[in-house]
Amino acid sequence: MCRWAAYRGTPLYLEELVSSPAHSLIEQSHCATRAKTATNGDGFGIAWYGDHPEPGRYRDTLPAWSDCNLKSLARQIRSPLFLAHVRAATGGGTRRDNCHPFTFGNWSFMHNGQIAGFERLRRSMEAMLDDELFNARGGTTDSELMFLLALQFGLRQTPMSAMAEMIRFVESLAENIIGSALVRYTAAFSDGKSLYAIRYATDRKAPTLYASPVGKGYCLVSEPLNDDIDAWAEIPDGSAVTLGETGLDIAPFGPEPAIARPLPLVIPA
Repeated sequence: MCRWAAYRGTPLYLEELVSSPAHSLIEQSHCATRAKTATNGDGFGIAWYGDHPEPGRYRDTLPAWSDCNLKSLARQIRSPLFLAHVRAATGGGTRRDNCHPFTFGNWSFMHNGQIAGFERLRRSMEAMLDDELFNARGGTTDSELMFLLALQFGLRQTPMSAMAEMIRFVESLAENIIGSALVRYTAAFSDGKSLYAIRYATDRKAPTLYASPVGKGYCLVSEPLNDDIDAWAEIPDGSAVTLGETGLDIAPFGPEPAIARPLPLVIPA
């Protein structure tokens, strides 16, 4: 399983999440503590927003711990919204096009999880894409294809509804082709204004997700960046997170329509 970190708030140097903390994302790339695999060395990537609508992006197939450019960039780049990811491949080769975050226009996306039996589903999933989105597919991962499908289903207009429809489609497809469905999906995505995240799994075993205030903003991470456990709140399985101008909002999420209600979660101040 992969590890990732994302931030939205007043501009912050990327190193505050990527390289400086005791359990930074680079540290997690070779010593993750809350994942099935401790090593996430199949590439890395960062996407950040600045003066232009579309994000900047840097990805490579090297392990994050061995790329000196990553630390240098993280020390110099300051952004109000960014996504960073270290990869442990569960499908798709180790190549730059398969490294997260993925981008399309002003949208960026990264993911931790998997679709069981993806190779049997891929052709039917790709067939749902219009020509523009199909031609935008550069890699071979289930993560990128789920992102493009969400765009197909209306991500740019209604982000959470599009994600729910995408997962509903994948699960239905798996039931029809394989006879069973298993999707594990903890993802972060952004349009450059708001930061969104989802934690969901068909079997209620979604990859972990935590939130914490950082400076004058919030970060969302696969696992805490330090040992101060009181500073981190675990986001419940089956949740949708929105970080916008009004702060952090958490609501139920699932492929079936849910009744909107607050979740009993306290984010440390």
